[in-house]
Amino acid sequence: MSSSNSFLKQPKSVWAVAFACVIAFMGIGLVDPILKPIAEQLHAGPSQVSLLFTSYMAVIGVAMLITGAVSSRIGAKRTLLIGLAIIVVFSALAGLSNSIGAIVAFRAGWGLGNALFIATALATIVNSASGSVAQAIILYEAALGVGIAAGPLVGGELGTISWRGPFFGVAVLMTIALAATAFLLPAAPPAARRTSILEPLKALRHRSLATVAVTALLYNFGFFTLLAFTPFPLAMSARQIGLIFFGWGIGLALASVFVAPVLQRRFGTLPVVMTALLLFGADLAVMGIYAHHKPVLAVGVIVAGLFLGVNNTLITEAVMGAAPVERGTASAAYSFVRFSGGAVAPWLAGKLGEEVNVQLPFYVGAFAVLLAVAALATGWKPLAHLRAPSAHSKVEAEALTAADA
Repeated sequence: MSSSNSFLKQPKSVWAVAFACVIAFMGIGLVDPILKPIAEQLHAGPSQVSLLFTSYMAVIGVAMLITGAVSSRIGAKRTLLIGLAIIVVFSALAGLSNSIGAIVAFRAGWGLGNALFIATALATIVNSASGSVAQAIILYEAALGVGIAAGPLVGGELGTISWRGPFFGVAVLMTIALAATAFLLPAAPPAARRTSILEPLKALRHRSLATVAVTALLYNFGFFTLLAFTPFPLAMSARQIGLIFFGWGIGLALASVFVAPVLQRRFGTLPVVMTALLLFGADLAVMGIYAHHKPVLAVGVIVAGLFLGVNNTLITEAVMGAAPVERGTASAAYSFVRFSGGAVAPWLAGKLGEEVNVQLPFYVGAFAVLLAVAALATGWKPLAHLRAPSAHSKVEAEALTAADA
């Protein structure tokens, strides 16, 4: 009972940042339900609308190289506030836009704000929370799970009013989070050592870290094919698509927090990740075969959440021990590489769906995930320490950033 009480009795500043984390992670799936309405009302094709994901993920990936440098120079609180302010401005501008090009551009600005905020939020919660580090991490993971699951649901409900609704909703909620963080979070001095933007790039010289990063790039290709393209062949209302991806988010969150640690303890990180990727690839292939059958696509999306939840937790944790560099540096290097897959896949999937057929994007995504398994297999020896069964380490999660999403 005392442990539960200490977990819940957190400073107001911690709850303010945790609330902001929920809203920030909502941004991942928030636009899913409104992709088709945007395409219809702005007379755009799937590949054009999918650029909302491309611009967002590309900017997050590049920005991960600078977040450490920025935070170490101006302090965590200022970094958080700048990130939140950027999200408020650009999400509101996206809602006010009347062209697909403008929305894509403003979504890129939103990605910059998200990178600055999320890369700093976890360290802030860990440093400000009462109780153990593990309890602080649980709070962060809970915020992550709620945000990922709630994004499609909120997007679907607001999308029934207008495709602009989800953008304005984020702007309002992030304004509240910005005010709460500004008033409740005490200022923190800059870090004793300033981080260089070149450190993450240098870290990729380590074979083990580069192997995991390339694996994540390839599997992200399949992940964002699922996320950005599936709403088009589903061809349902914003609310219906929101509910389907809500099921996906719930599966991802539950598998990440509860299933992944159990499998890791029993079988080891590397075998579980490879199995989860194989199953995800098979799931995408089945969705490709039955791309014209909406019930199969809906079930495929929800089931994919389970595989992705297991994979996200374990492969991101594997990054932390993959190279003899600081955890933050390893995470930034990994995120920089992996988000490249998230940036290219949505546009390519939309293009293939437009010009060939709706099945091909799923097949290409499945093939990319199989390549991810092959890439990870090349690191079987360098990553030997990840093959044996081991306990899930909450302490390692201190360094997890947006890569978790």
